[in-house]
Amino acid sequence: MTAGPRRVFVAALATETNTFAPIVIDRKGFEDSLYAPPGQHPATPTLCTAPITVGRKVCAEKGWTLIEGTAAWADPAGLVARGAYETLRDEILGQLRAALPVDAVVLGLHGAMVAQGYLDPEGDLLARVRGIVGPDILVCAELDPHSHLTAKRVAAADFFVVFKEFPHTDFVDRAEDLWRIVVDTLEGRVKPVMSVFDCRMIDVFPTSRQPMRGFVDRMMALERDNPRLLSLSAIHGFMAGDVPEMGTRMIAVTDNDPALGAEMAERLGRELFANRGRHMMPLIDEHEAVARAMAATAHPVVIADVWDNPGGGTAGDATVILKELLARGATGVAVGTIWDPVAVQLCFVAGEGAELHLRFGAKSAPLTGEPCDALVRIVTLAADAQMNFGESLAPFGPAARIALLTPERRETGVEVILNTVRAQSFDPSLFSALGIDPRAQKILVIKSTNHFYAAFQPISSEILYCSAGKPYPNDPATNPYRLVRKDIWPRMADPFGSEA
Repeated sequence: MTAGPRRVFVAALATETNTFAPIVIDRKGFEDSLYAPPGQHPATPTLCTAPITVGRKVCAEKGWTLIEGTAAWADPAGLVARGAYETLRDEILGQLRAALPVDAVVLGLHGAMVAQGYLDPEGDLLARVRGIVGPDILVCAELDPHSHLTAKRVAAADFFVVFKEFPHTDFVDRAEDLWRIVVDTLEGRVKPVMSVFDCRMIDVFPTSRQPMRGFVDRMMALERDNPRLLSLSAIHGFMAGDVPEMGTRMIAVTDNDPALGAEMAERLGRELFANRGRHMMPLIDEHEAVARAMAATAHPVVIADVWDNPGGGTAGDATVILKELLARGATGVAVGTIWDPVAVQLCFVAGEGAELHLRFGAKSAPLTGEPCDALVRIVTLAADAQMNFGESLAPFGPAARIALLTPERRETGVEVILNTVRAQSFDPSLFSALGIDPRAQKILVIKSTNHFYAAFQPISSEILYCSAGKPYPNDPATNPYRLVRKDIWPRMADPFGSEA
């Protein structure tokens, strides 16, 4: 360690890779979402960059030197181009070398990135960081729970702290936990040791409902009640990532007590396994969802298109629910969003107030419905639309708000927001950014699995989780994996056998 005030290097490199998605993330994919060179990260964090903004506050209070590296985040899609990953990785590693000596390296990662030629980019990055700083320097990171906890990452890092909530409303809180352990370690009060338990399962774990709500509450109570238990985290896994170590794992970080860590990780991990198949919210198809939404007497009803979720790497251009709404003559409908950069460009050329025949949606992949051909009026154009996501902002523009018309040029009562930058539906400000009052609608259609819940639940009369089409590989028992292990539930009924 250095003498005097501590020197800490911090950087972020993150995205979530749906290996089945056709959209490759290049350097521009990061720049469209977030690319911040050293010292240029905004005051508010994005999903995986809270270690930077929290680190600024902590180091200022401690009188420590914070050396900021690059922060880069791309909205989820398919594989990251090899050149994009390698150049961003080497940019950060070069900044770390220039910052030496340091007492700690603190990173913001996602954990589900896959790049061309790299099944485990985060493991590659962490191993290279460890090679630069040596075995005695603290290396840690904040992770998204929808990640792959590989052995290579565990070997390279001293500890990880993972978001506990899904929707991820706590990424700043967990960054504060991360930095608390960093400070206590560098000041000699604790020695973090990480223990991991493999739950041998693939599942979806929304914390907005039981049994996961109670599980997270118990994790936090255990942390409060035992000072030797520094952090507990559940890695949910990411079922759209076809990699060998995909799956659910429990992490326990203790103050130099590996026996306690192993016991806690296994106990909680087996509890998750015992509840397998009971975590996911009930799903209905598009026919039932639209029928129930139209029959509702209180509004707005939110229909969540859970599997066409850009936050899971899909395009976000499926039209299955929209087509059902149109077929049933629904009115008072706002759809946010359908990704179609070409259609947005055509709208910008035509201008606000113009009417034109427009084809949009369902162009990215099979099983997303059929393109929508409609006479539309361009109501609003936004050159740089964005919505709130907790304390941060999520860009989705340029964007166009279109009203669908009858052949006689009458309003159908259905409006759609078309966007250029893919982003899931985090917050009702998605609609207000284009001049739509979400509270005044009968039906809101959004693209998200569960991140929307915290912001939309307070304004909705009912939330319907809809499984429409199959733009996302949503059945781990039958998904066409090539690399995922076979001894994992539900690919195997009981991977623990007599151990359970």
